[in-house]
Amino acid sequence: MASGNSTFSVLGADVTIRGDVAASADLHVDGNVIGDISCAAIVQGVNSRIEGAVAAENARLAGVVIGTIRARELVILKTARIDGDVHYDALTIEQGAQVNGRFAPNSGTGQSDETDGSGHLALAG
Repeated sequence: MASGNSTFSVLGADVTIRGDVAASADLHVDGNVIGDISCAAIVQGVNSRIEGAVAAENARLAGVVIGTIRARELVILKTARIDGDVHYDALTIEQGAQVNGRFAPNSGTGQSDETDGSGHLALAG
């Protein structure tokens, strides 16, 4: 957990965590996490790997994620490889990103399993 004067926490490339991670601050992940992550915002490095669910207000993913992703604002960079369902309010996907799963806009009803125009989808070139 971050101290009161820290604005973000970093998991370095040499770090592997087995277990859930909860951060009240923003989180930058360059290493490996085998477990669920919950934080305000997450930035994932190109060479990192997350095996578990990711929940954040803002997420910028560039590495491997195996698990469900829930974010209000989600950016999937061209180097990302995601294997799991993606739930979002606003979504940007760079050309070249790989996603194996379903896209569903966040909704109060929980009934939508596909992009139906109620969410915002932007494809970046």
